[in-house]
Amino acid sequence: MLFLFVIENHSHTLRLTAFLDLGDIMNKTISFAIVHFLVAFSVGYLMTGDVLVGGALALVEPAVNTVAYHFHEKVWVRIGKAKAARVAAALAIRKTV
Repeated sequence: MLFLFVIENHSHTLRLTAFLDLGDIMNKTISFAIVHFLVAFSVGYLMTGDVLVGGALALVEPAVNTVAYHFHEKVWVRIGKAKAARVAAALAIRKTV
């Protein structure tokens, strides 16, 4: 995930720009899904000795969890942007004082 915050000062105006590579978020989500599928299958298989149970767990639980993870990441992106905006506002207030 790439966050780059640039603070520019043009004619005493402070501006904060956040760049976020959404492709990185999707790639991270996909890699998380692959790892999660492997872990879920392994745990299900080791606990039951049944490939079908391991396969069912590997399909259902990680799929639901991966969707939840994607939205979890989006919430944290919003939190990061809000935090950056507060920092920019605080810097702008300091500059005018």
